[in-house]
Amino acid sequence: MTRTVLVTGSGRGLGSYIVKALSEKGFNVIINYNNSKEESEKLKNEIGAQAIAIQADITDREAVEQLVKKGTEHFGQIDVVVNNALVNFKFDPTTQKAFKDLTYKDYEQQLDGTLKAAFNVSQSVIPQFLERKDGAIISIGTNLYQNPVVPYHEYTTAKAALIGFTRNVAAELGQYGIRANVVSGGLLKTTDASAVTTPEVFDLIAQSTPLRKVTTPQDVANMVVYLCSEAADGITGQNITVDGGLTMN
Repeated sequence: MTRTVLVTGSGRGLGSYIVKALSEKGFNVIINYNNSKEESEKLKNEIGAQAIAIQADITDREAVEQLVKKGTEHFGQIDVVVNNALVNFKFDPTTQKAFKDLTYKDYEQQLDGTLKAAFNVSQSVIPQFLERKDGAIISIGTNLYQNPVVPYHEYTTAKAALIGFTRNVAAELGQYGIRANVVSGGLLKTTDASAVTTPEVFDLIAQSTPLRKVTTPQDVANMVVYLCSEAADGITGQNITVDGGLTMN
């Protein structure tokens, strides 16, 4: 049976790479977007019958319930969710606030966009996962959690919380055949969020990695596809880093 994957924030950026990679491997995909309607509809049309695009603000629990309901009605069930959406953040060291200038609202915005969103989406699909005793939750993290080369305080803190969230879900729900993992990429060359990153920064990262390359969105998408597949049914509770070896666990 064809697996169906819901990818949040997938009308553009990394999410669009994930959706394309999944569809190329035969998965059905639910493209979730908040404001990127035009890009999402174009992506859906490129993929064809394997895809549906649904608008929802994933920080809004009621909207998420409707997203899951519509996706399930269209494809029959949802097998995997990918918590990918990035809410209002750019990787720009020149505009990043110093710690002394941050407010807790800055943290709240990223915690809501990362942790609250993952909670809303994951909990909304859990009933059907439990009923089938099968399902997977994949969340997109960051290698900055291990190596904060640029102190993006609020973003990195929210992603660190996502790892704790994931491992607790994995520990409790593994007995029901439900897996949960994080895929943490390096700074990606290039997405909307990293578009302001200078060539010098990318060059510095490339020279610092054993593979002498900067991580691409496709690199991360390939790992997500693997974790969505039956080949990864024995993997749970992991934070898998895709950054060319820049950080090593």
